[in-house]
Amino acid sequence: MSRSCKAYIAGVFEHPTRKAVDKTIAQLHAEVAIGALKDAGLTKDDVDGYFCDGATPGLGGMSMAEYMGLDITYTDSTETGGSSYLVHVGHAMTAIAAGKCKVALITLAGRPRSEGVKSLAAKDYGDDLPERGFEIPYAPVITNMYGMAAKRHMHEFGTTSEQLAWIKVAASHHAQYNENAVLRDVVTVDDVVNSPMISDPLHRLDCCVISDGGGALVVVSPEIAKTLGDRCVKLLGQGEGIKHLNSGRIDLTYTGAVKSGPVAFAEAGLTPADMDYVSIYDSFTITVLETLEDLGFCAKGEGGKFVADGNLISGTGKLPFNTDGGGLCNNHPGNRGGMTKVIEAVRQLRGEAHAKVQVPDCTLALAHGTGGSIAQRTGAATVIMGRNDA
Repeated sequence: MSRSCKAYIAGVFEHPTRKAVDKTIAQLHAEVAIGALKDAGLTKDDVDGYFCDGATPGLGGMSMAEYMGLDITYTDSTETGGSSYLVHVGHAMTAIAAGKCKVALITLAGRPRSEGVKSLAAKDYGDDLPERGFEIPYAPVITNMYGMAAKRHMHEFGTTSEQLAWIKVAASHHAQYNENAVLRDVVTVDDVVNSPMISDPLHRLDCCVISDGGGALVVVSPEIAKTLGDRCVKLLGQGEGIKHLNSGRIDLTYTGAVKSGPVAFAEAGLTPADMDYVSIYDSFTITVLETLEDLGFCAKGEGGKFVADGNLISGTGKLPFNTDGGGLCNNHPGNRGGMTKVIEAVRQLRGEAHAKVQVPDCTLALAHGTGGSIAQRTGAATVIMGRNDA
């Protein structure tokens, strides 16, 4: 059965650097843009829509369009943290369907490692931050926020540190084949639970890497896709949502994926059981576990059992995930990992992932991004994609 769609991903590119000491953020944006356009078989002169997040230098789309020499008729700089790029995919689909643009370029770049960022501390966005007076005085740190979520999930459902560790183990099994990955050593459950405690119950190996770099996507209309060959990937469904503290009435055991997932699956006319592969935002192991539950791959509270015993490892597990090593081992550019989740899902659907981790006959895939903190306010976006012949 061939499924119709509003738009296709024609090009992807992940910057190979993990420490860009000799490059500006604008340079990184330009380099990933060139890479994705080359992958699509297009040039910058074909681009008429540009999408970026709120951390992009200058005045976002305006500044970067000038820097890269783009002649655009549509731009979007929606900011939802690490989920921004999957939000941009959905917005590009809508803009293309409405005739606002035909070739949409989406870029991400950042240099936290070169700039000396050593932890995922909460960012102070200024005096006008609505929650400033309630949170900033207590100096919240992202690891503490995720530690609270993990502790609550353990309290409610009996989840264990060993079960969470299997997520890191799976990522490491995949990262060993990625020559650009920050961490390539395969680890065991014992390695994870015996690594230093960072924020109880999360250990060092439960946390993602910090890296420079970036990535880009090129989203095109069906008409353009027909001229580019069979490497284009269908965009079948997209959903997004926001979860926040709700004046203190918050449940730490779920994420915004409970909102974005059902919308994406409904638009695609598919279910979790249809997916051959998933890319799940993995800032911490608990992020993956809760997201898998919230997207419907297992019941709430059953995530620990679902991920245990290597069930996320390609070739052996029931649901291969993050076959590039993910944020836990490969790359977390700009502390925003949603972009790379889409890129690896596209590689899988094209059959271009590393041979050791390529999912056989990968036809349908899901990518999910998380922004902010799952224990405070968070953005979520889910994209469902299909192989060209899906």
